[in-house]
Amino acid sequence: MPDPGLKNSLVGVLMGGLSREREISLRSGRNCVAALESLGYNAVSIDVDRDIADTLRAQGIQVAFLALHGKFGEDGVMQGILELLEIPYTGSRVLASALGMNKVATKQIAAWHGIPTPAFATFRCGEDLGKACAGACAELGFPLMVKPFEEGSSLGVAKVDRPGQLEEVVRATCLDFNEVMAEEFVSGDEITVGLLETESELMALPVLQLKPKAAFYDFHAKYNHGMTEFILPADLPDDVAALSQERARQVFRAIGCRGFARVDFIVDSEGNPWLTEINTLPGMTDTSDLPAQAQAAGISYEELVDIMLRSALL
Repeated sequence: MPDPGLKNSLVGVLMGGLSREREISLRSGRNCVAALESLGYNAVSIDVDRDIADTLRAQGIQVAFLALHGKFGEDGVMQGILELLEIPYTGSRVLASALGMNKVATKQIAAWHGIPTPAFATFRCGEDLGKACAGACAELGFPLMVKPFEEGSSLGVAKVDRPGQLEEVVRATCLDFNEVMAEEFVSGDEITVGLLETESELMALPVLQLKPKAAFYDFHAKYNHGMTEFILPADLPDDVAALSQERARQVFRAIGCRGFARVDFIVDSEGNPWLTEINTLPGMTDTSDLPAQAQAAGISYEELVDIMLRSALL
């Protein structure tokens, strides 16, 4: 049944947007609209563009359900617009959204809180990249991962296996992304932990283990059926799974998230989870991780969407 505080509200599901993840966002958004309608909410689709403030006013949107991914949707920008318009919205607020979108800021905050995260080096694309890459090689060793500061869905991520590749990959990444990081490669199992917040608890969902057919869990592996083996619950000892869930909660609280999130780790051979990133607006497509984890916990897709909508009132 619809939440009594929301059942008479016009819910705008914000999707699409201006980022490189537009098509994924549209898939998430359409699924969420269908779920909200099946629950009895009055929901409409809003394809976000630069006139979004005028659109929200014109349509009389009273609550925003964010199904956006990437820049201008997941990074605090849309959250700031909604704050100015005094429209309640789902998920994390401005600061947590901005911090969570920035991999370097997330790792710095995690490290300050004593949460293990792989060592890293940063590159400003206008600097002497040859010198900077040489320093990173000496500090991090090989292999390592090259990532943009602020992109989701593993966009722009590359694995570098030898020193001669690093400068070439960093320069190529700089053509598309202004800020780039190199991260120490931790060998182990890729896992992700979904989190759902209610008024009474912060619930960690069953740990999902990901075995991509590619070299790592890249964009193609994430959004194409059959490209990744999902092990749910993860094939991990109970104490390692519990530690991963607790560290996910710690990251959620350290960043200041609200409502829901998904936290990604690499579990090394000694059973230690290393934080790689947090996603404050997880995908809601047919192949997305959070709905699969919720289902493993006995929470249907519709129930998950209902919990997410109620986060607008937290």
